[in-house]
Amino acid sequence: MPTEIRHDLHTVDADSFPYVYEQNATITLQSSDGLVRCNVYRPKSTEKGGKVPVLVTYGPYGKDTFYGDFYAKSFDEVNPEHKSVHSAWETPDPGFWTSQGYAVVRADERGIGQSRGFLDTMSRGTSDAFFEVIEWCAVQPWSSGKVGLLGISYYAGSQWRVAARKPKGLAAIIPWEGMSDYYRDRCRHGGILSNNFIKFWWNRQVVANQYGRPRDEEIVLDAKTGGQGPKRPKSSPESIEGNLSAEERAQNRQDQTIDNRLYRFRDDEYYASKEYDMGDIEVPLLSVANWGGILLHLRGNIEGFCHAGSSQKWLRIITGRHDLPFYYKEEVEIQRSFLDAFLKGQDEAGWTTGKVPRVDMVLRKGDVGFNDEVAERTYPRRTENEWPISRTEWKKWYLTPNKTLTPDLEVVNAASERRVKLSYEALGTLENPQLVQFTTDPFERETEITGNIVAHLVVSASALSGGHTPSDIDLFITLRHISPKGNEVFYTGTAGDPVPLTKGWLRVSLRRVNTSHPKHRDYLPWREYLSTDLQPVIVGELYEVDVEVWPTNVILEPGARLVLEVASGDTQGCGIFKHDDETDRAPSKFQGMNHICFGPNLVNYVILPVIPPKE
Repeated sequence: MPTEIRHDLHTVDADSFPYVYEQNATITLQSSDGLVRCNVYRPKSTEKGGKVPVLVTYGPYGKDTFYGDFYAKSFDEVNPEHKSVHSAWETPDPGFWTSQGYAVVRADERGIGQSRGFLDTMSRGTSDAFFEVIEWCAVQPWSSGKVGLLGISYYAGSQWRVAARKPKGLAAIIPWEGMSDYYRDRCRHGGILSNNFIKFWWNRQVVANQYGRPRDEEIVLDAKTGGQGPKRPKSSPESIEGNLSAEERAQNRQDQTIDNRLYRFRDDEYYASKEYDMGDIEVPLLSVANWGGILLHLRGNIEGFCHAGSSQKWLRIITGRHDLPFYYKEEVEIQRSFLDAFLKGQDEAGWTTGKVPRVDMVLRKGDVGFNDEVAERTYPRRTENEWPISRTEWKKWYLTPNKTLTPDLEVVNAASERRVKLSYEALGTLENPQLVQFTTDPFERETEITGNIVAHLVVSASALSGGHTPSDIDLFITLRHISPKGNEVFYTGTAGDPVPLTKGWLRVSLRRVNTSHPKHRDYLPWREYLSTDLQPVIVGELYEVDVEVWPTNVILEPGARLVLEVASGDTQGCGIFKHDDETDRAPSKFQGMNHICFGPNLVNYVILPVIPPKE
């Protein structure tokens, strides 16, 4: 049965730490039933009337959960300057930031930890409650009235949505590796369900911390195998107001693993309720993307930078694992400099005067290996004034029936005088990939590729003998870099895994492009993914499609090659972000043969953003 609200949970400890520690400060929500409880870490000067700016995070991982319990291996590698007894996963460390003159507020999302209410991650309700938390922080007696948002991943993605709501007091945001488009960036790549990560994330990182969950209860991750999920982390206390039954908790949450399978289109209420207008974001922002985040956040950070309405906005692109660079000394200095400028009025770097270039990115040159912090620090950096880079030369490389990739259209025409199909089986998997690869000749000179990519393909489907008649095609595109020595160059992925240059996807039944949409660009075909966009895929018919491939960067050395891979399912580099849901990719719809078609007037190509040197 529902627990009773307690009003005696808020405690203040001004003696045990180098900062004042408030636990379970309570914010009663006006926008919905429930409440939010947060921890406050503030400089001791605030006990004597000092007022400081506030850094806020709001999320589902448990405000009391110690980083070392949440992910011990990662915490071991964190910069020691950002380790304290109150360190938490993907959030600013209170020990460091209070020493820099900031208060840190870490809130349990509604329905998580000590916060009562309905758990509905990444929803409109999430933004409503986050909005109230920000406004609460701005009016506390120890607050200067200026609030900044700083955090990784979930704690970054939520920033875009709440900033568009314009809460009072919000002065700047740093969405660090945080998606900005729930449907396109995270859940349905090209319309295809990215189910594996959602399942892993939901069970391990969210449900484990739900309000009212007993400490020792396990989660069944897979009903087929009986695999067990995590218990509540040992440093995360049970809900002080009491536990709820499994049935009560199930009724008190919106389950992402169910909803993302059930709903397929952006005009379904589930997805539509999470939409917002990036143009409504007006506060200064520093969007930090990672070239290796090719299956979750990279696209969102770049698109967020492009479409936010802020007149003061910057894009910084890094490499490395998803968890660690946020705490690197040089990256923290960028964070501090930016926040000091807009929350304290102390602008030594020149953010407010136009001195700081709008784009600052790392350049991936050479084969330095992957998941190697020291080696990746040898990559050079370069600044630009805009994105995409204004001097970009968009060049076509043509696919040929001989499985080559060439910039010479005459070569393609000579090889395509008659109709030819390159075929591969549908429903490939990471364990049994089905694909065709197209390879360039060795590059004769150093060539930089930086920006968005489009693959234009002519495709069709056919049935297997005695099999189903397919009614759809899933396209999985990968761009790979082969070194002059003939080895594939791998880069650091989100979890430290080896990833290729980039990937892209498209469900062919959702191929319709809205060329009149203001976000449509020649280098990024804009799809609405609405239920009304669904188009038939008929055996034997040819379909010309433009596949959005996520942005990338590489400097190809003389002798290097590129490989464009077209597959019917996940291939190397997808890591934990597999697309293998049996309902979403049902054999009754997809089983058969897929074809790339060549011939007179049937041209397949990839558009690459080539960057000439600065003059």
